[in-house]
Amino acid sequence: MRIGELARRAGVTTKAVRYYESLGLLTPVRLANGYRDYGEHDVRLVREIRALSDLGLPVERTRPFLDCLAVGHQHADDCPASLAGYRQAIDELSQRIAGLTARRTALIAHLQRAAHRNSRLSPDDEGVAPMNDYLSLPADLPVPEDDGAAAHLPGTPVPPLELRSTADTTVRLDAPGPGRTVLYVYPLTGRPGTDLPEGWDTIPGARGCTPEACGFRDHYQELLDAGAVRVFGLSSQDTDYQREVVERLHLPFDMLSDPTRSLARTLHLPTFEVSGLTLYKRLTLIIRGGVIEHVFYPVFPPNEHADQVLTWLRATPPTEQE
Repeated sequence: MRIGELARRAGVTTKAVRYYESLGLLTPVRLANGYRDYGEHDVRLVREIRALSDLGLPVERTRPFLDCLAVGHQHADDCPASLAGYRQAIDELSQRIAGLTARRTALIAHLQRAAHRNSRLSPDDEGVAPMNDYLSLPADLPVPEDDGAAAHLPGTPVPPLELRSTADTTVRLDAPGPGRTVLYVYPLTGRPGTDLPEGWDTIPGARGCTPEACGFRDHYQELLDAGAVRVFGLSSQDTDYQREVVERLHLPFDMLSDPTRSLARTLHLPTFEVSGLTLYKRLTLIIRGGVIEHVFYPVFPPNEHADQVLTWLRATPPTEQE
């Protein structure tokens, strides 16, 4: 067969096949006209090289596996030399993991110091536990389902509620000003040295308030450039608690405190209960002209939500106001 057919059947490029040949891993027959001629064994070899490369073994170190096939073994890793190749790759990965773990530990230590620098809680205070990489999210977080609890919100007028902000002002939700306002509603932000409610990570949509806030912080200017005039976070936590978060995370926007969940009652927003607390479920409202223009619900993953809002703003230019 020709090189193009070999590459197609083995799932690689012709350039890759030529590279394997340059390393001496393939030795095709040369026809009288000078063309290379490949057989079924070459297809098997190239597939094996590709599979080992996908495992992270460098192409140059696949020769013991190919030699194992060449002497008649059914599997490329039936030979001692192949097993030694596995062990060498594992040892190298272990060394890299150790180095990365040390770098991760150092970064967490820097994060610990930086996070407490603007916090009223010092990492040296008695009772304050070291912070555990609180910006990361577990890979197995349960995904919240759309239960329809926010389907009624688009087109709904915002109630004339006044809420206290972390800037020591009050904000009237139905009249925040002209243009679009991004109001992201979240359940509860953690604080260094303070435990979250029991079972927090098992509640769909609960974990991730701090990464979400950092996302809106990091995309703040882009959100403004995309047409948002204001960004607010809103939760049922008190203003003093929220202010510590704003200072510690260097948030360029204000938080709004709704300890009585007045917005939930007037708009019938979804909430949940945990450890004796009634908390907002995570959602985001785009408000324009005193009306809810768009709703994001459910929100997942929270650390990518600001980018989701930014994408929507860029794709949805505002229409003319009445």
